[in-house]
Amino acid sequence: MNRKLTVFTKILLDFLYYAGIIVTILVPLIISWYGNYNSYFGNNVISLSVIFILSGILAVLIIRELRKMFRSVLDDNCFIPENVNSLRKMGTYSFCIAVITCCRLFLYMTPAVLIVILVFVIAGLFSKVLSQVFQTAVNYKQENDLTI
Repeated sequence: MNRKLTVFTKILLDFLYYAGIIVTILVPLIISWYGNYNSYFGNNVISLSVIFILSGILAVLIIRELRKMFRSVLDDNCFIPENVNSLRKMGTYSFCIAVITCCRLFLYMTPAVLIVILVFVIAGLFSKVLSQVFQTAVNYKQENDLTI
């Protein structure tokens, strides 16, 4: 059952990766279209497009790192230096999304924007701490491999 969940998650991440690329490319069109229903979006197409495209690129990069990590999970080899690097990158990307979203506060402040900022700050912190945990596990694994 656990293996099926892992495979399902890998397939879901693959879908989200490619869908994220497509949506990020289409951001200006989506914002322009939504501007027909919400004048704020209609009046700020360029600035919102820049914010959402940059955030979209970073989100796709986070998913790319997760996909790399899931390959190691499927190979039953999680504690490797590459996963430590992926976690560090995901933390940095999350912090960057939080900063970019802070720029949105100057355009349009809503509780949802504040929640997005908080979520990505927490995700960034979590990723950075988890990278340290993984680094410790990699070190133990390497010491153990040298012992054998």
